[in-house]
Amino acid sequence: MHARANASAAGPAADASCDVLVVGGGINGAGIARDLAGRGLRVVLCEKDDLAQHTSSSSTKLIHGGLRYLEYYEFSLVRKALIEREVLLKSAPHIMWPLRFVMPHDRSLRPVWMIRAGLFLYDHLARREVLPGSATVDLRMHEAGEPLKPVYTKGFVYSDGWVDDARLVVLNLLDAQQRGARIHTRTRCIEARRGTTGWQAVLEGPGGEHTKVTARVLVNAAGPWTEQFLREQAHQRGTKGLRLVKGSHIVVKKMFDHPMAYIFQNPDKRIIFAIPYEQDYTLIGTTDVEHHGAVGEARIDDSEIGYLCEQASRYFAKPVRREDVVWTYSGVRPLLDDASGDPSAVTRDYLLDVSTQQSNEDGSKRPAAPLLSVWGGKITTFRKLAEEAADLLCPVLNHPSIGWTAGELLPGGDLSAYIGAPQRPDVDFERFDQALGQRHPWLPPVLRRRLARNYGGRIDLIVGRAQRLSDLGEEIAPHLHEAELHYLSQHEWARTGDDVLWRRTKLGLHMSASQREAVSRWFERAHEPTQPATLAAGVR
Repeated sequence: MHARANASAAGPAADASCDVLVVGGGINGAGIARDLAGRGLRVVLCEKDDLAQHTSSSSTKLIHGGLRYLEYYEFSLVRKALIEREVLLKSAPHIMWPLRFVMPHDRSLRPVWMIRAGLFLYDHLARREVLPGSATVDLRMHEAGEPLKPVYTKGFVYSDGWVDDARLVVLNLLDAQQRGARIHTRTRCIEARRGTTGWQAVLEGPGGEHTKVTARVLVNAAGPWTEQFLREQAHQRGTKGLRLVKGSHIVVKKMFDHPMAYIFQNPDKRIIFAIPYEQDYTLIGTTDVEHHGAVGEARIDDSEIGYLCEQASRYFAKPVRREDVVWTYSGVRPLLDDASGDPSAVTRDYLLDVSTQQSNEDGSKRPAAPLLSVWGGKITTFRKLAEEAADLLCPVLNHPSIGWTAGELLPGGDLSAYIGAPQRPDVDFERFDQALGQRHPWLPPVLRRRLARNYGGRIDLIVGRAQRLSDLGEEIAPHLHEAELHYLSQHEWARTGDDVLWRRTKLGLHMSASQREAVSRWFERAHEPTQPATLAAGVR
């Protein structure tokens, strides 16, 4: 399974064996595949759709401790997430960066002392090296007060981080592949039979072809489908339950010019964020609504749009109206069911359930091949979750267990070829962007910065030896050239226009329907793309 010969989009070409089969190409599956591959295990990952097509591209895109979880006494979860913020920020400064949040004080809601106490805990539950601490500001004098109603005179400012969630998934799997894992998108695990010492799985590729995979361990990281996969494909009795909670977001034209985000308290004790998004927009979300429909068909409903507009309009001087909404997205969060009556109060922590026994009909137990099911979780703690999962599985496999991801850069995170030794992640990216401009002065600044943000140190795989803009090939849509599309199809598993426009990038938000269609037609015309090829040595 260490062979990396090109494979077609049709999925695995031949029957295979591996140490671990991971089912699910969201952030948890990607993180686990990366960690295990880096420890020298033979890993196969299958994802029934595109990478991060569902929950993992539908987050609020924050690397955060979860300030509001302190009210639910989730101190352990918050501390774990606070520690992870800076670990992640250092690993990929091109897709993650610090972000300051402003909380206007509403006297009718939480008192000042409670907010200050919460922020004190938030500042001190974990060590900070990159992120500054909290502060109190006079919104009558501060730039963050300008777009708000005059009634809000006092605010609190604190730090968290921003992440391009879908790209985070792709980068983890690029790293996993470089370390020997085999990644198969649009490939469904339709059957997994458990034996005493291993699993016999059947994978169905996008063309309907079947491949048998023998694995010593099965990892069920199917996100919202975890419970369903366990029951229907793996034929196992679930011992845990999921609360499927829909989170929806709206995107409107830019509401403010400064680079900070807002956290707004609502009368229902929930919060929403208003975040600078894609230069020209503001992202507002999220809702917490029980989801009872098909998992892959979550859509925002009219009441959610109304809720987000109403709550944001409580704070902004210019009301947010339904007609202002230019885009929406929704995702289903697979939360570990803790019997909480309020979806907002359901824990965001995770549980790793490892089983090495199977039940007989009479209730007795017999030895069985290991099964790991991932219940719950949040994007901020994915790396820690993956590390703990690998720590659990390696002893079962009699394999050396040494964690390695905490100080390791993700692909593209190494900017040293342009800037030398790293300093601070946020400063390093700005130095990188400037150096890129000096090395490629022909790149338009808007395009240059977007490529820098998307690909970091891997940008040379797109720009290569180009000396002028025309060397990047035809401009299929504004600021999107053939060189980038070829890279995404050959190296990042992109198969359709939507893969590029809404997950690998967010360019779809900036394009007309006809421009988006042009990208889709390019993929239809192109020869069948290959699975990502082996990268040149040293490219990280």
